[in-house]
Amino acid sequence: MKRVILGIAMMLLTTVSFAQEKNKKMSFEVDGKCEMCKARIEKAALGVKGVKYALWDIPSHELSLIIDERKTDPMKIKTALVAVGHDTKELKATDEAYDNVHPCCKYRDDDTDDSDKH
Repeated sequence: MKRVILGIAMMLLTTVSFAQEKNKKMSFEVDGKCEMCKARIEKAALGVKGVKYALWDIPSHELSLIIDERKTDPMKIKTALVAVGHDTKELKATDEAYDNVHPCCKYRDDDTDDSDKH
């Protein structure tokens, strides 16, 4: 009986390890406005262990990533982004973190587009 349970447990562990990809592509929206935001967002994402590639597109606000799912997950990346003052759909930066971004990078409650200033 112990061998059967041990065998089932080993099969489940093997299945879980195969479900995680080493080079998974993903993307999600991150709020920001300019080249300074781009640099800050990409640096924060790349600072998360397991993120291999990060590119934030200014017009679409889309952050494209290649990650190692065995080392990280989307919420860890989003947590790093809100820590430097950039909102995602799931997480919002604290007022303190948001207040630390450069004045031209303020994106909340702002209908102006000054992405061409940087």
